[in-house]
Amino acid sequence: MDPELVARVQSAATRLGYVPDPAARALASRQGTQVALLVPALSNALFVDLMEAAQGTLARAGYQTLIGVTHYDPAEEEQLLRSQLLHRPAGILVTGFDRTESSRALIAASGVPCVHVMETSSEPGVYCVGLSQTEASAAMTRHLLERGRKRIAFAAAQLDPRTLQRLEGWRNAMREAGLYAPTLEWLNPAPSSIALGGVMFEQIMGQSPPVDAVFFCNDDLAQGALLAALRLGIPVPQRVAVAGFNDLTGSDQMLPPLTTVRTPRGEIGTAAAQMLLALIRGEPVPSPCIDLGFALVPRAST
Repeated sequence: MDPELVARVQSAATRLGYVPDPAARALASRQGTQVALLVPALSNALFVDLMEAAQGTLARAGYQTLIGVTHYDPAEEEQLLRSQLLHRPAGILVTGFDRTESSRALIAASGVPCVHVMETSSEPGVYCVGLSQTEASAAMTRHLLERGRKRIAFAAAQLDPRTLQRLEGWRNAMREAGLYAPTLEWLNPAPSSIALGGVMFEQIMGQSPPVDAVFFCNDDLAQGALLAALRLGIPVPQRVAVAGFNDLTGSDQMLPPLTTVRTPRGEIGTAAAQMLLALIRGEPVPSPCIDLGFALVPRAST
């Protein structure tokens, strides 16, 4: 096309305030320039890190990201999928595998490439990038056992599928050690928060016989526990060890610094977006399931 004509058209579009309609473009080309990304929450830094990494990778490839927040509700996710599929997205990124049968049917019938994040699966035809939540939790539990802890409580909130996988990892390790007891499980369906962590810690410390370690399913709970320990005058780790999960911002600055599991959410977002781009372009995907693992981060709280 004549460069002068292109410049004149761009100048006119700017002057008139014209904004291209991606839905109309998708209808005409049968190929959208938008990608739907569904995450459970934006209040959790984990999903913010994942979303930013995925969005940046997609933007550099010329795709816009449609963000949807499911609030850990499969029914709400289904409604978001129905709405976003009306925009004929080029691809979909969804969190985990906990969704309604209707949502699965919607994704399958749409023919839109889909990649799952934060969890892994060996199911044929499923594309995913994540880590084994169960093995990561078992590794932390074994770390506490190796430090001589025997009465290790598991404290969890939200109780979403990934939290329950961490619960199972803790159970497995405790059973292998012959130290599992149902009374060591502290499960609260309320949203995870620093404030709730403090409340749960105080409740757990009143348990008899006493615990000598508390493994929290998320760092915000563990951070709240460390603050409560300071307020109550309970020495950590001398009296009780405290561990978390995800290595969220601030965990290394706590008093004492928090032992935790580092999850590669940014790397997961980037790798999932790259996998989705390959599927959109019809390029081969060497492995439909990528396990990016985790890292145990021992600090002074254990």
